[in-house]
Amino acid sequence: MDDEGYPSNAPLHVLVHWFVRPNELPKHRVQREFCENEVLYHISGTAVIPAFYILNSCTVSSSSASAIRTSTTVSSVAKVSHTSFFCRLAVDPQRGLYYELNWDALRESALKTVPSEDNHLEHDESATVAWPNTRRGDGASPRKRRRLSRTAIDHASDSDPDAEGSEDEFQASHASVDEDEDGSGGEPSEDEAEDDHDSLAPDEPRTPSRRGRGKRKRAPTTPRTPRTPKTPRRPRADRVTLAQPTPHSKAALRRRKKTALAVRPPPPAEGTLELALSNGLEGDAWERAMHVLHVAARPGALPCREQEYGRVLRAVEELLEEGSGGCIYISGVPGTGKTATVHAVVRELKRMAEQNEANPFAYVEINGLKIPEPNAAYGLLWEAVCGHDAARDGHMKISAKEALRNLSKHFSNASREQVGPTGSHACVVLMDELDQLMTTKQDVVYNFFNWPTLAGSKLVVLAVANTMDLPERVMTGRVRSRLGMVRINFQPYTTPQLESIVKARLLASKTAHPPLPPNTPDVLAPDALKFAAMKVASISGDARRVLDICRRTVELVHPLRKPARTEDVKAVIKEMQNSPTAAYLRELAFHERLLLASLLKCVRREGVEEIKWADVQNQHRIYLNLLADDDPSRRPSPDELLLVFDALLASHALIAEEGAAVARKPEGERRIALNLEYAEVERVLGEVGGPKWRNALNV
Repeated sequence: MDDEGYPSNAPLHVLVHWFVRPNELPKHRVQREFCENEVLYHISGTAVIPAFYILNSCTVSSSSASAIRTSTTVSSVAKVSHTSFFCRLAVDPQRGLYYELNWDALRESALKTVPSEDNHLEHDESATVAWPNTRRGDGASPRKRRRLSRTAIDHASDSDPDAEGSEDEFQASHASVDEDEDGSGGEPSEDEAEDDHDSLAPDEPRTPSRRGRGKRKRAPTTPRTPRTPKTPRRPRADRVTLAQPTPHSKAALRRRKKTALAVRPPPPAEGTLELALSNGLEGDAWERAMHVLHVAARPGALPCREQEYGRVLRAVEELLEEGSGGCIYISGVPGTGKTATVHAVVRELKRMAEQNEANPFAYVEINGLKIPEPNAAYGLLWEAVCGHDAARDGHMKISAKEALRNLSKHFSNASREQVGPTGSHACVVLMDELDQLMTTKQDVVYNFFNWPTLAGSKLVVLAVANTMDLPERVMTGRVRSRLGMVRINFQPYTTPQLESIVKARLLASKTAHPPLPPNTPDVLAPDALKFAAMKVASISGDARRVLDICRRTVELVHPLRKPARTEDVKAVIKEMQNSPTAAYLRELAFHERLLLASLLKCVRREGVEEIKWADVQNQHRIYLNLLADDDPSRRPSPDELLLVFDALLASHALIAEEGAAVARKPEGERRIALNLEYAEVERVLGEVGGPKWRNALNV
């Protein structure tokens, strides 16, 4: 670099083209077998990086002799390091397409265009050497093509020795014209005399001349005949504007409706219920019915949700096909099949990606009830973005701040060239129980809704919440503005829908292997099933509730070996509503019930049963603003709230730490726990409190 005139401290940048390891590809894609040291040529992964990013040299060859054969799959070679690599394929990670590639021939053809030391190219845009896979000037305008061609001609004339003489003659004509215009003829000017004097004494310092610096007079040219003015053309109405619409704008939605994809029926279910049916069921008709009616036996796709399934699938598939990001807000009361429907959509998209029917993507599920704090969602998303396999290697040991910093840098640079080949594929995120991820500043929800709006992010967020008006009631304006216009609401189940759900499960129990005899009586009479469905539909429309009632009814009549009637269903409902625990909870005061609800919330958030008293007090203040019907400014003092806590301790609804060691601790460090059944407390508090309490407790 010294002989080319660059300073010694000039930073050196290198144009690199990336290769991709198989473990850096999206997880859900067309599966192939790879060698242990195999890399794939990224068809569009280029970047200009500083030279200090290059750590060492390696060898890449397309010869099969350099391949290290192994029987393991790609997921087991993530941490293997080599200095000699085998390349036989090129890949488009965004679309999941593979191309056969002869890397040795590609490299040889590229090196032929590299300038030698004797005939080096000028450092100009037109002289930049590109790899053969990039085509320059394809999208250039005609004016730019003409300018590039003139630049190429100028470079050709500079390299031609015959053109050098013509250039001297051209400069001499300029000099003669300048002399004629100055009127000095052939006599030297004062500046020229001064230059001659300087040439005799080059070591003496002199003041540089300011006259005529950088100004050259051009030779007069023959004026051209002006052209006849043309009639201005009217712009075409169907011309695409330069500014593309945002993913959730009205223009983008109208364009998607014109090219709406065909809605496919839900795929074959793969839930725990179908797995149990495929393995076979044992026992009589009542035992089989109790097994399939259990809430834990989740089907792959719920009945009566085909329309919602089609809307969610179409919305996500369009975003993956366009290569853009977006948010989809899914709302509905608990027990309406929101999460089960989204899981069915994700399974279908995985199948399509593996069969090359859809673009590949990475998938991560973030449940607000399964993480210790909302900030932990950053680490889970970063694992999916960077391709970390948590199932094999465990979760990454990274803090929430560092994960947030990496995600912000990744998505902010998504529209520009990044350092590295990763991040060119889409990522689908399911944010379940969105209510639990709301913080005081709402920064977690804001970041997850803001990143999909950035250009080139390819982040698709499926936000699932239990309330339809959560954005308008809780979210701030900046969060609500980034949520988008795609909202899908799951209505509560009606009586016919609840009947069809229970009938489908009972029919599956009869036809499972080994099948029951044809003369086997029904375990649940039609009138009993209809009564249970009507009772639940009039209150909440929760499918889990009607399944629980039917299962307990079948369990009640099992010793008698008779079909369950309406009277049996009424007895079960009365028992569930009038248990001693339910009667006790209905008689509690407002702040006593609110304290129990606060304890349940803390247990779900922390994941442990023993909670500090200070945390329960803090949650009580939050619920007081949300669930108080009267003036919430009437807050109980800490001493008054301690009296409420003592009353619950006296009735053995709560238990707390005791002993001398606890007495020396601060009052807020004392740990308490619930001494009642969690599901029963949630159900009764939801029935007594109404919709607000059910939404707050997620029941």
